[in-house]
Amino acid sequence: MTAVPGTGPTAPATVPATATATATAPAAPAPLEPAPVLVPVPVPASASAAGTASGGGGGPGTSFLARAAAVTAALTVAGSLLGLVRDQVLAHFFGAGSETDAFLVAWTVPEMAATLLIEDGLAFFLVPAFSAALARRAATASGPGPGPGHGSGPGPDPVRALVVTSLPRMVLCFVAAGLALIAAAPLLVALLAPGLPDPGLAVDCTRLTATCALTFGLAGYASAALRAHQRFVAPAAVYVVYNAAIITALALFAAPLGVRAAALGVAVGGACMVLVQAPTLWRQLRRHRGTAAPARTPAPPPVARTAGEPAVRLETAVIRTVLLFALCRQAQVLIERFLASSLPAGAISHLNYAQKVAQMPMVLSLMLCTVTFPVVARALADGDTRRARDRVERDLVLAGAVVLCGAAAIVACAPALARLLFERGAFTGTDTATTAAVMRVYALGLLGHTLVGALARAHFSVGRATWAPFAAMAVGIVATAGLGSLTVGRFGVYGIAGANAAGICVTAALLLRALGPRAVPLRTRAVVGRLARLGLAAAGSAALGALCAHHAGPPALAVCAGGLVVAVAFLLLGRALGAWPCAYVLGRCAALPRAARGHALTARALRSVTRKRRRHDR
Repeated sequence: MTAVPGTGPTAPATVPATATATATAPAAPAPLEPAPVLVPVPVPASASAAGTASGGGGGPGTSFLARAAAVTAALTVAGSLLGLVRDQVLAHFFGAGSETDAFLVAWTVPEMAATLLIEDGLAFFLVPAFSAALARRAATASGPGPGPGHGSGPGPDPVRALVVTSLPRMVLCFVAAGLALIAAAPLLVALLAPGLPDPGLAVDCTRLTATCALTFGLAGYASAALRAHQRFVAPAAVYVVYNAAIITALALFAAPLGVRAAALGVAVGGACMVLVQAPTLWRQLRRHRGTAAPARTPAPPPVARTAGEPAVRLETAVIRTVLLFALCRQAQVLIERFLASSLPAGAISHLNYAQKVAQMPMVLSLMLCTVTFPVVARALADGDTRRARDRVERDLVLAGAVVLCGAAAIVACAPALARLLFERGAFTGTDTATTAAVMRVYALGLLGHTLVGALARAHFSVGRATWAPFAAMAVGIVATAGLGSLTVGRFGVYGIAGANAAGICVTAALLLRALGPRAVPLRTRAVVGRLARLGLAAAGSAALGALCAHHAGPPALAVCAGGLVVAVAFLLLGRALGAWPCAYVLGRCAALPRAARGHALTARALRSVTRKRRRHDR
């Protein structure tokens, strides 16, 4: 299961959150200082905030980073919710039939483009490059010159020079890639879904979505530049405007264009991604034209050219391993759609709708971990493996608690949830039953998906190239493909979803075992024991929640009642089994009435003192 743009970061979409630190590294040849920290998008602001606040050193103030993190998180959630609305609109107009299958095959292109151009590949090269250019600008501005803030050198501004030298070449590459995808659309559809009943429709949709090779590339370039400038709002808003454009295109053109309207929305949404960032980036580039702008933080010392070379080589090695890991992870979707294309019409759609809903708990759990990974990288860079180990272990258990509770709620409320979200228009009751069943199967692999996302970041936080995540993911992909091929004929979409869950759990187990002395030396048995207790609590709460949801009546009431029962039962069972996150949450809940009474008593005492002072004054 991998994330579709705008529905949450399931794939290891990562950017260096300490790119500025990389640009200001000392001349000492220490390859791990500073270590590039890899955290998922679309929330780099929060990760950077955590790293700066915890790690100390020069950087934006804590209040600025807190505001940036809050705005980024809010826009990320808004983009995910609009992604869910987009899927509901698609289901309303086209249900789960051959038209939707054709569009979802074409949807593979923006999925891959988002992973490589916005969330992964470009960011690894461009964020450090812009950070280094900004460091040179600050060093030049702080040196002797004709006047305060005018800099010491007569040369061009390093940031604008980087844009002039890199952007035109990249635009040519993006255009060439888009034209190649348009020309090869028939071959691409034949490779992705050879059993598709209407390949012509899929080819038309693929040619429309192929424009994202250019627009997503420009959006990724702008996002990297703005994040290096500590501007986070516009990059975080890209999936909001993207999904809004698709929804609008469906509402306006679904009748005359059919499902091609969704593909047109992808093309327009990609352009909106660029437009929403262009004004902010233009202001940042114009701001330093002729004079240096006031620095947000104290200017760093000048960086010697020789000091940057090891960091560049290190980041290039890291990007190879991370890019291969991301591509291998994305191959899960390709395998699923390839196998489902041989099934009756609607199979790809059922998998897609079930996946979008089932991955929500995983998105929330990974957002919980995002801000702590820079702390892990800083600890590893300082040689404090014990602090890094404690932080990673705590993150794994907390993320496991969130995703297991969410998975239990999905298992308990799947029929009511599918009916509430999708059963309208062309989406029939049969589609609801199939989607709900697939949703429950997907839920079995949610813990594995969360652990893969968290453990991969822990591996890459070391700052060295490591092949362990790619090797583990490759084994998991082979397991997914093999099990899927064996079970698709007998079990259909359920076999495909089960193979996905099994393959990702194999990958998670291998990644957990691979963390060792060269990375983060986890106490594996202790972590597995804590997760096992949480898993037992999730199983019991899912059974109780399903019983409640089954007898609750209307879908909305069933979802609310089942979800509430799951949450309460998970906390109580987890506490009984000795799972510390559950005991901590219940302890905090029990302390709330006492704290409220304490605040009331304090307020009453203050009012009494105020009255006495007034009487004394009179």
